[in-house]
Amino acid sequence: MTALVVTGCTAAAEQSAPTALAAEAGAPVLNVNFADPDVMKVDGTYFAYATNDNNRNVQVASSTDLLDWEVLPDALPELPSWIIPGKTWAPEVTRLTDNSFVMYFTATNFAPTLQCIGVATATEPAGPFTVQGDAMIVCSEDQGGAIDASTVVIDDVLYLVWKNDGNCCELDTWIQAATLSPDGRSITGDPIRILRQTEDWEGALIEAPTIVARGSGLVMLYSANSYGGDQYAVGAATAASIDGPWTKEVGPILSTDTSGGLYRGPGGQDLVMDVGGKDYIVFHAWDKDYTYRALHVAEADWDADIPRIVIPNQAIQR
Repeated sequence: MTALVVTGCTAAAEQSAPTALAAEAGAPVLNVNFADPDVMKVDGTYFAYATNDNNRNVQVASSTDLLDWEVLPDALPELPSWIIPGKTWAPEVTRLTDNSFVMYFTATNFAPTLQCIGVATATEPAGPFTVQGDAMIVCSEDQGGAIDASTVVIDDVLYLVWKNDGNCCELDTWIQAATLSPDGRSITGDPIRILRQTEDWEGALIEAPTIVARGSGLVMLYSANSYGGDQYAVGAATAASIDGPWTKEVGPILSTDTSGGLYRGPGGQDLVMDVGGKDYIVFHAWDKDYTYRALHVAEADWDADIPRIVIPNQAIQR
């Protein structure tokens, strides 16, 4: 995985000194509405990006230890006229080999009026990012649009991974992938469908894919079911290659029930790998009154190729 220095899912290359700092079990590390987090590390600092709120199109916060976070100005302050403001969701930021940064974001397209995926660039990880082109790079009208972009590098090739927004219109929700240009600004290959909702616990949809390389294969984490309550949860699947076949883990790996109620409706996850020799899952979960989704970080132990949250005695290494 050498085509990129760091991606939102592959910050594994950089390590921190392992000084244990115990975090209260179940407590958020950023107790504000910070949904659909994407995290990467740049030169010793972690940057977390999240869905719009707090008068920001794309929220961004920084930390040196994954525990104490500073909220920064809007990472995407300007939207072009062909985007309807108000629903800028699930950003993914990737660092390219020239040390520039590319953001994939979900927003409401003007025509067709669907949630679709756009691209923006910046020279610094906190932005400001500038939207590129005059249209979304993924916006399949016959599939209900496209949301929840992420990236993965496989054999030095950069892929965009996303979900068609089929639950908007009673269609299947497929996790899909396609190759990207070296500058990350355009799709260069035909999309392939790799996974869809099939299990009872997933309800009508799967979404928010995160793919990482592990050993000789790939591991995908994804969110499923309705995001608005306890039924939202995180699943996992494995495959030898991006086009599968993918094998799903039986049941969710992180849910309200599997956490004993410690995390309410967890999802929108990302993996932060090899931090002082440990791996972490970053995700959002509802507050006790179900009014906002805060940012959580929990240590993950690998069960073969499946990462599982350490509950309840989580500790963050810094």
